[in-house]
Amino acid sequence: MSDRTDNRISRQDIPWFPRIDERRCNGCGACVSFCPHGVYAQVDGRAEVTNPYGCEVGCSGCVPKCPEGAISFPSLTDLMKVLRTLRAKQGQEAR
Repeated sequence: MSDRTDNRISRQDIPWFPRIDERRCNGCGACVSFCPHGVYAQVDGRAEVTNPYGCEVGCSGCVPKCPEGAISFPSLTDLMKVLRTLRAKQGQEAR
């Protein structure tokens, strides 16, 4: 066993995952088909985020695939603030 502390940030601590505006989703499944990480699933004729922490941090490639503009993510600025805070809590150098 090593005395070193693992400075990796847990994926569950990073609030980066899509949100779907249910009023705009038409159930086309474009996001389900596009995402290689299985973040989405069709549920009762609509897309739902069923595996949020499967989403790759910083990826928002599904956004332009949605013809209705129903998918959104936090801003990259907010993501960077969260990552700096988490790194500081773990004693990592801010990047």
